[in-house]
Amino acid sequence: MSRSPSFSLKPDQPISQIDPQSLSKWVVAFCTIRFDLEQGQLIEDCFPPGSLTQEEELEIAFSSFPDSVSQHHNRSTIHDCVFFFRFRSPKRSDCGNQLSPKPVHNNSDSNSISRYLYGFVFNRQRHDERLKRGGEQKSVVILSHSPYSGVFKPLLQIMGPLYFDIGNKALEHIATYVSMWPSPVPGNLMELPIGNATLKVNLPPPHSLASEGGISLEESTSSMAPFLPNNQSIPQGLFHDADIFGIYRGLLLQLWLLWELLLIGEPILIIAPTPPQCCEAVAALVSLIAPLLCSVDFRPYFTIHDPDFAPLNSLQEGQVFPPMVLGVTNLFFLKSLRNIPHIVSVGSPSLNSSRLSLAPRASTGRMSARPEGIGIRNLSLKKLSPSNLLNAVKLRREGPLCLMTEHKEAIWSTYNATTKPDTSILNRLIDAGMSPRVEESMSVVNNEILRRHFLELTTNFLAPFGPYYRATTPSEGSSPFVDPPPLPPFNSDEFLGSLSARGPGKFLAKRMRYNWLDLYRRFLKGQNFKPWFQRRRAVAEQEQQRLWRQARMKTDILQFISEMSELEIVDSFNAIERYLLAEMQSGKANADHAAVCLKLKGDLEAVFNVLPKDMQQSLLLNPQREALLQGSHDRTNITDCPLVQVAIISSTSPR
Repeated sequence: MSRSPSFSLKPDQPISQIDPQSLSKWVVAFCTIRFDLEQGQLIEDCFPPGSLTQEEELEIAFSSFPDSVSQHHNRSTIHDCVFFFRFRSPKRSDCGNQLSPKPVHNNSDSNSISRYLYGFVFNRQRHDERLKRGGEQKSVVILSHSPYSGVFKPLLQIMGPLYFDIGNKALEHIATYVSMWPSPVPGNLMELPIGNATLKVNLPPPHSLASEGGISLEESTSSMAPFLPNNQSIPQGLFHDADIFGIYRGLLLQLWLLWELLLIGEPILIIAPTPPQCCEAVAALVSLIAPLLCSVDFRPYFTIHDPDFAPLNSLQEGQVFPPMVLGVTNLFFLKSLRNIPHIVSVGSPSLNSSRLSLAPRASTGRMSARPEGIGIRNLSLKKLSPSNLLNAVKLRREGPLCLMTEHKEAIWSTYNATTKPDTSILNRLIDAGMSPRVEESMSVVNNEILRRHFLELTTNFLAPFGPYYRATTPSEGSSPFVDPPPLPPFNSDEFLGSLSARGPGKFLAKRMRYNWLDLYRRFLKGQNFKPWFQRRRAVAEQEQQRLWRQARMKTDILQFISEMSELEIVDSFNAIERYLLAEMQSGKANADHAAVCLKLKGDLEAVFNVLPKDMQQSLLLNPQREALLQGSHDRTNITDCPLVQVAIISSTSPR
């Protein structure tokens, strides 16, 4: 497989032009890994050098190869595949190469200081009978702290073949281009030049990404209210590019069950024949709960070499399995992780399994000339046919260990879903038949239908929490110079009682069974609720501060104080001074910093000028206040001074 003809390298650029800090905003490292028959997986090259610890290199090496060389390809052929994995890593500094001590592992702590690394893999298996053991394997890996699959998968399609054409210099060439990319802006469309090509990718929104201390400006202004986007190409969560329909087409009726399981943070084992299929299944499942922040630990491709495998394997009968979604290909996990309550088997070991049609065909065996709807009737008839009912009973009796002899698409779970499959959505899905070109285009349409539905489903499910993170603005006639009121306190029992009284709303009422309140109860106790709710509250508080700050900018201060008593005017003076000093100390964190400082200083002077002379003289006894009013000190010097706590002064002097 050669690199894409649309891609060509520009003239060589000196490696000295690579800015490590710019590169680290996108990528931690590029690696090439060889499978050695005697020594196992070996990292041949890593760029930038020294950017990974020995523990990370070992983890990456073991996770960058399929469990076994694929047997579904002819000898003397080349087979390429792309997949990705995720593992715990020590927290790094912003420069990317410095490491802090490794934190203690704790599956249940959603606020753990540990971070994750994503490894995006281009794996090549070359079958050649002339070689020892009949073939060889190599992988090219991009390591990043960001789950930007829409960026790194296309980049691998360029970088992987390029490496097999020109060798290790491919890493330096790609690193040069990436270091010149603009900084990633979550939620925005990015145009990223690479050679003579340009990657155009919509990055996932800020609210779907793990928070690393504080709320970004982009997140505070991003749409997280219960409204659906008009533009379907804009991601509302992680892995917007995942092929939901393609990987789950044999389990479409179970998508609502899977949505609930991830929503409430249940542990799930997803098993597939190949790494690309299992990581696609995990990514597609995570994408179903957008716009909810996914705080469940998900591993798109999990192996027995992962350090987290040992504690999971040591769980005894009856011990609770931690909330995780594990994508695996090794059937050994069916025995070693026997405590996991939900097991999903997807994909097909055959090369063209994704092209198989679900809809029944004519007796002649020909394909329909036009795409057909899959339809709930077809799915239900297949599900309720005598042979399928017998197979379902057999699968339930045998359990997931039946996969040891034959791979089948199935789900083993004792969970009773509250949400009913939406028949109107299933009837809109299109079965494209056997044509790969038509299949791909129809899969895009089907994915949009499914993603839109589950986005609407999740948004409506989260809507009852809206009042608890709704920002307020100053009411007409009230002072914008007082602290905003706190957000309403949240109590889970009161919330459930109130929700039970008013009901789930029309959208959910049509799609959920009588026990819908139990789903909310489980959600409140699950892994996803607390991190998401705390994050939403923090965003709402920041948004409220922004709205009140904006109101202070629009206030006509002279009109505002015209009806006030002297005591109220002094109170307003103190409040304006406090906000001015806070704004000056915050630096240039806001784009309108200078304008806000100028407005508040003008307001401070205006209020000062209407006060009696004796009060003015009393206020000027403080040197910092005098500097603020007269502008005699440089702003930098003023902000270096400690904040002065101004007492409220009561005066009975005549006006």
